[in-house]
Amino acid sequence: MTYRRAVIPALAGALLLTALLWWAGASAHALRLPGATAMLDGQSAAELARWLTPWSYDPPASLQSGQEVSGGIGNAAGTAGTSYLALHTTALQIRFGAVFAFFVPGALLLVRRLPPVHGRMPAALLAVWAWGVVAGTLAVTVSAPWLIASGGHGSYRFLPRLAGVISSGRQVLVVTALVAAAVTVFMARVTAKGAGPLPRQVVPARAARLAATAGTAVIALSLVVLSYQPVAAVIQTVSPSIGLLAEPGDLLRQWLLLGGWSGPGGALGGWLLYRAADVLLLAVVWWALRRLPALLTRATVPAMAAGAVCATVLGLLASQLLRAALDGTSSGLRWGLLRLFAAIGDGVPAALTCGLVAGAVAALTLRVAVGRAENADATTPSVQGSSDQP
Repeated sequence: MTYRRAVIPALAGALLLTALLWWAGASAHALRLPGATAMLDGQSAAELARWLTPWSYDPPASLQSGQEVSGGIGNAAGTAGTSYLALHTTALQIRFGAVFAFFVPGALLLVRRLPPVHGRMPAALLAVWAWGVVAGTLAVTVSAPWLIASGGHGSYRFLPRLAGVISSGRQVLVVTALVAAAVTVFMARVTAKGAGPLPRQVVPARAARLAATAGTAVIALSLVVLSYQPVAAVIQTVSPSIGLLAEPGDLLRQWLLLGGWSGPGGALGGWLLYRAADVLLLAVVWWALRRLPALLTRATVPAMAAGAVCATVLGLLASQLLRAALDGTSSGLRWGLLRLFAAIGDGVPAALTCGLVAGAVAALTLRVAVGRAENADATTPSVQGSSDQP
């Protein structure tokens, strides 16, 4: 599919995702009204408000009341409070603009290399959905410094605060990105009509398996080795004294670790049951990387890297849904559905980091394996022909 045909659905999906997030954020104040607690219990309303607040223009209570955040007297305090309020508004403007800016290139690449035709529709939908979650997470990341500064303590424990801001707002992203992905893929299917043949690349099965195994090994390094609690603790406690960039442990954990696990502390059966979620993540990644080269119109390094990121995000979501189901079964839903799904969307920054590396490794492995297979096919007839000679 050409860029001209792919850009229309990418722009439409980006606009819809931005609008849905803005609408969700604008609805956050409704959960504080007295009628909200009549429809929802207080705990559920508070949890839902916490999910929506990162996308809301409503400032914190200290800024709403016009109080100065970091100290001040009289007019100086009021002026500073207005400035912090402006910083908060700027942070949200950057956040929504960045959602649009990050979604468009990723969706454009995916729609162009993975057009939703000839059996590619489910794969394209899942990939664009995962990329929408990634785009929202990146938008939260780039707007975080303005949001931290609006609190009046921008230089105090900046990196740990940055890690905390990045991990917010992910639950709403999972839902809104799915709606935006459905619209994007539907429009891409319409624009692909009349675009001519969109063939699949012929990839030897052995080469595809080798590429998938190499890429999954990168994901397993984060999930199995780095996420092991003793190793994760070492990463989290990294705290060099370098001023504003001191204590990067929380941020490193956010961008390197796909989970966290330890040895069995209780019943072995229960421990193995929860490890099934990690196995599911790796299985989803391997299966997606195994299928991806044949689904792409051309298995380039950028396309494989984007596909690996999306596969890792989908694997994370699948494992988190399984864990939520296990927790709900064991607790009898006494914590409520919202609390059970509070961890949905965790680990997306690490999925982006590890997925990019995994995709690049898989693409290079695929290229080498395909090259060797072609060389073997080219030399086999000549060897047979020479052996047939008297």
